[in-house]
Amino acid sequence: MAYCKQCEREHHVGFISTRFAGTDGVSLEADKWARIFESQGLQCFYFAGELDRDPARAWQTDEAHFQHPDIRSIHKACFGVNQRSREVTRQIHLIKRHLKDQLYEFIDRFEIDLLVTQNCLTIPLNIPLGIAIAELIAETGIRTIAHHHDFYWERQQFLHNAVGEYLNMAFPPNLPSIHHVVINSAAATQLGLRTGISSTLIPNVMDFENPPDPPDDYAADVPQALGLKRYELFILQPTRVVKRKGIEHAIEFVHRLGASAKLVISHASGDEGHDYERRVWQYARTMDVDTLFVSDIINDNRGRTPDGRKIYTLEDIYPHADLVTYPSNYEGFGNAFLEAVYFRKPILVNNYSIYATDIRPKGFSVIEIDGYVTRATLLLAKKVLRDETFRSDMVERNYALGNRYFSYKVLRGKLDTLLCDCLPCRLGNG
Repeated sequence: MAYCKQCEREHHVGFISTRFAGTDGVSLEADKWARIFESQGLQCFYFAGELDRDPARAWQTDEAHFQHPDIRSIHKACFGVNQRSREVTRQIHLIKRHLKDQLYEFIDRFEIDLLVTQNCLTIPLNIPLGIAIAELIAETGIRTIAHHHDFYWERQQFLHNAVGEYLNMAFPPNLPSIHHVVINSAAATQLGLRTGISSTLIPNVMDFENPPDPPDDYAADVPQALGLKRYELFILQPTRVVKRKGIEHAIEFVHRLGASAKLVISHASGDEGHDYERRVWQYARTMDVDTLFVSDIINDNRGRTPDGRKIYTLEDIYPHADLVTYPSNYEGFGNAFLEAVYFRKPILVNNYSIYATDIRPKGFSVIEIDGYVTRATLLLAKKVLRDETFRSDMVERNYALGNRYFSYKVLRGKLDTLLCDCLPCRLGNG
């Protein structure tokens, strides 16, 4: 139990982000961290612009969301341009003051001992929020773990901007009470080179110590809900429809596989526009690949659509897939890769940079492409799909490697070390 004799109460952790809701990577990883903290007796509380957490432990401030109209207006005025207006600067600081007041109230209300910022000091989708958090930490010296998923210099759309001084100040801030955490080795290297900040590498994880349950009665009819015929392969693309996911490779792969199959894309385009989604749809028609966009019946909770159809979770969908495609051109890490390993599914994966440096060397057995689909790719895929023993050996090997390198026990060990640094009074009391 993380009970502090000096404080005479349990420690309170305050998670901060633009949103804690849905199945985006940041929300999912925050859930995993919170689960570890709670198992060690810490109490977790949440500050964001959108929340699906227990209201008794949550503080919602609309302006913290990157989709808030004022925040979107600021973002549009600051990126893709060389100069911002005085009015935009005034608006940034006006919202920053409001957010900082809200953050102070959040910390006071829930008696927060440790802040965990989830990507909001990393990617500048909400500039006022990042500045507000940086100033609060500088003013209070509160212990903070800054969990970084996507730095601005990793995304082309943020490189041309009129807010360089804010990016240097708050994305991320270099302050003595902050412990920085990155999710891949390239990010650790670039953070050090660009800012002089040292960091701890904590990869994304899955609960490999507890394998997934088999499909229950509710999820038994997933193939029928997707319109799959008994002889058709179920190829799952478990990602959003955004350009960096390289979904054209999945479409070409299914086309050249030469088998009756449906390519099922689980998520919509989200907050990055719909142009690429239209491009994927048109390309699928050109390649004559039966492609299903099913984000309307996949959510983080089961339920019903307005017209009465079942809503499934990704956990309901994965067990029915024959193969998972993950041909991303870039990823901060690769949650969908770990999910496929966790559900013991063979994977088609593109050799994106973080996979090449942080995942591939661990020895995973996959159907790999390096920017394009080859004849060797197709031959291996056909062997995987036809040879049950070969496929079983492949996915069991991958599961064992996932358990060794990307499990909760790995996360638990890393967080234990961080907590001892951030909350010294836990030493001898935990």
